[in-house]
Amino acid sequence: MSKQVATIVLALLLAAGVGGAVGAGVALSTDDQPSVQSASPSAGESVSQTESTAAGIYKRAKDAVVEVHSTLGGQSDAFGNQDQGSATGSGFVIDKQGHIVTNDHVVDGATKVTVQFSDQSEANATIVGTDPSTDIAVLKVDRPASKLTPLNFASASSLVVGNPVVAIGSPFGLEGTLTTGVISGLGREIKAPNGFTIENAVQTDAALNHGNSGGPVLDMNGRVIGVAAQIESDSGGNVGIGYAVPADTAQRVARELIRDGNVEHAFLGVSLPNSGAATIEKVSSDTPADSAGLQAGDQVTAVDGKNIDSGDALREAIDAKKPGDKITLTIKRNGNERTVQVTLGQRPASAQ
Repeated sequence: MSKQVATIVLALLLAAGVGGAVGAGVALSTDDQPSVQSASPSAGESVSQTESTAAGIYKRAKDAVVEVHSTLGGQSDAFGNQDQGSATGSGFVIDKQGHIVTNDHVVDGATKVTVQFSDQSEANATIVGTDPSTDIAVLKVDRPASKLTPLNFASASSLVVGNPVVAIGSPFGLEGTLTTGVISGLGREIKAPNGFTIENAVQTDAALNHGNSGGPVLDMNGRVIGVAAQIESDSGGNVGIGYAVPADTAQRVARELIRDGNVEHAFLGVSLPNSGAATIEKVSSDTPADSAGLQAGDQVTAVDGKNIDSGDALREAIDAKKPGDKITLTIKRNGNERTVQVTLGQRPASAQ
């Protein structure tokens, strides 16, 4: 196979018929959280052998998973008629107030969103907010709390490569589909819809296909470890490499979207290698990095006095900040060490 053919395409898990830059990253952490009442056990709670099987997880989680239908606004023709497309994805309930997490790319451009529950009932959904930088969106439905079955999020600290997982969603519109697999890798990087990097994605070999987007990937305690988002495939179909937005990111972003309707991401304005030391490859013009005098070739070795040894570590350090925060970068330039003060900006709508 040639190098060109071997280059694998990362495909968003959009439904059929739906016609890494650096600078910021995951959502900002907040103290106030939406009320999440979970049907799944907490981190320290044990489950029976029967409940911890894939069948047991499915039985307890299926009512929380929904199929998301988006009506997409199209362009008007010469007579003023507007073509409309559609997208189908998945989502899951996170609280008794009717909030549902899905992918941004499932509802991007939607003029109307409906969700279908496991009992086949449907409800119109309001888009509470979207965050293209993490591919997370939050919807809200008006449905009695007694008919809502929220899922809980797992902590990143509980994830181990090789642990079994299950995914529930609507691949190719087949609602309520269960697939099984393991955590195949941790700390992966995937590209968000707006071109920025999503850090710490979870890789799994549980089958994900078009329509799984926005559905939960669950551990054997029934907790969400990630939100299904992408597959890596030459053909566009499942080949055993799927990626989920990590639960920690999804939970933080959902919290901010529910609270504020949007998420702000800090922005430095440099390009970094995907691996190796945090050596700046490019400084974008008119950015905080440019204003601070950073240059291509500078190696960042510390942020606010804390040593970093990779581009990933620098990305995560920036992601943990807010727009307007002032930081001190320690850099090596031409063999000499110096410090640079930078005031972080607001991440632009898309990567340049």
